[in-house]
Amino acid sequence: MSFSAWLSTHYEEQGLVKWLAFFLEVVAALTLLLLMLLTCTDVLGRYLFDNSLDAASELTEICIAILVFAEMPIITWRGGHVVVDILDRFIGKKAIKVLGLLSIFVMSSSLYYVAHRIFYIGSRSIRRGEESEYLAIPMGHIVQYIAIMSWVTAATVITYGIYILLFPRNSTQHTDSPESKPSSKEAK
Repeated sequence: MSFSAWLSTHYEEQGLVKWLAFFLEVVAALTLLLLMLLTCTDVLGRYLFDNSLDAASELTEICIAILVFAEMPIITWRGGHVVVDILDRFIGKKAIKVLGLLSIFVMSSSLYYVAHRIFYIGSRSIRRGEESEYLAIPMGHIVQYIAIMSWVTAATVITYGIYILLFPRNSTQHTDSPESKPSSKEAK
């Protein structure tokens, strides 16, 4: 099986979104592997050699930031966030669409504004030459990565939200369910 065929079977996204999702998941997977190796090395060093890695907590913080913000756009595009729909059956479909559009606007504009502020803080950190304690990693670049991924997530909130509102999926109906089969009165 070719790589392209494998990618098409494992990723339902289309075009550029499929490749972006794959790339970000590779980044997240490699970061998770690094976290695992880092933790194992730190624990083995602590218990076998009575000496832990000095920069383990620093690298763990950086890796968690990379991991979380690499997955945020993917989870958003796939609609993997928790959605509370307790009141949906009491509210009309048009009101639900209006509330959906409002929530899309609030979430994406909030993410955009927060990303803008984070990017500014990252730029300021680079100008000041702020570095991590043990490894002297320029922290401004990590902070700017967080901002960029927040902007990407804001874009996915808008595109996914509008896509779902324009082309709603009815996930409660299955082809096997009694609701989807015509009754004997409808069949006549």
